[in-house]
Amino acid sequence: MTTAIVPRRFPRAPLVGGFGLVGLALLLAVVGRLNGPAEGPPPAASIGVVEFRVADRADGAVRVLDAKDGHEISVATGQAGFLRGILRSMARERRITGQGGREGAFRLTAWNDGRLTLDDLATGRRIDLEAFGSDNVAVFAHLLTPQGGNS
Repeated sequence: MTTAIVPRRFPRAPLVGGFGLVGLALLLAVVGRLNGPAEGPPPAASIGVVEFRVADRADGAVRVLDAKDGHEISVATGQAGFLRGILRSMARERRITGQGGREGAFRLTAWNDGRLTLDDLATGRRIDLEAFGSDNVAVFAHLLTPQGGNS
């Protein structure tokens, strides 16, 4: 006696459900693309900007000079290790990319959303200073005051 082998059929309901999910995903993707991205917060506006250069002093301090007229904005002495470290890393990047050293200008910008950024005008690199904590932000923030926080 021979027995006939009957192939098993895949259940129809899961197959239809799977195609339905794929179709829904495609439909939602098309609708999302046509409507465009959701609007985020408005872009921040700058509320204070200072462009400066730096120069080393013989005693190891770093002079912060106005980029336009060269007057001294501030002097970074022993307690300004963060300022020195950030500026050294940017000068190192300039040397590596062949864009000079400390000669070029930097731009410090205060934004109306509370951020403070430092831009290297030679390389285009931007550092968001809030990432380093409020104490380190204060080291740079005093450069935005009219007298530059001379000490």
